[in-house]
Amino acid sequence: PPPPRKKAEVEALLTGAPQTFAPPRPIHVVLVAGEQDHPAGQHDYPAWQKTWNELLSIDDATKVSTAWDWPSGEQFDSADVIVFYQRGNWTAERATDIDAFLARGGGLVYIHWAVDGREHAPAFAQRIGLAWGEGSKYRHGPLNLGFETGLQHPIGRNFYEVTFYDESYWNLVGDRSKIQVLANGNEDGQPVPLFWTLEPSQGCVVVSILGHFSWTFDDP
Repeated sequence: PPPPRKKAEVEALLTGAPQTFAPPRPIHVVLVAGEQDHPAGQHDYPAWQKTWNELLSIDDATKVSTAWDWPSGEQFDSADVIVFYQRGNWTAERATDIDAFLARGGGLVYIHWAVDGREHAPAFAQRIGLAWGEGSKYRHGPLNLGFETGLQHPIGRNFYEVTFYDESYWNLVGDRSKIQVLANGNEDGQPVPLFWTLEPSQGCVVVSILGHFSWTFDDP
């Protein structure tokens, strides 16, 4: 694993955060996992689901439920946010669920291999911005993320430049002009999106390409 993050780095990120909050409205978060498909400490979807279920449930205003492979119809009806950390598998049936969820203003989060569209990558990319498909590339190693395009976004506030040791994907399928890039990495001498949002007229999608190694989820 990379060296532990210095406390000063974390404190710098928290600078300027609001000091008072109105009581948050209750929200329902669904965490969707699948079978681990890499060696120990990599793509550990079950461990992520268990850990983040416990962490998010600490907040009394947050209801957390879990799903294996795909949310139930009841979860799609009641969730505010659905987080996918698994190997993606896009189908026409799943498109129907996702389109209805976004149409009612739901939020979606896709982490790492969840962006795999398999043979239906172009249709998947229409819903999440960019998806893994034919011709996509990957690399494990140090990733220097520049948040220049995301500094004004609530997710990217105060990040500036951050180094992680994880896995990048690039040459993804989709129309980059449709997304709001929060952070770029550099691959093949070009900036490539590693964090982004897609904000249609209703609903919101947030994507993090990082998430290969379990230690990335433990990084404050």
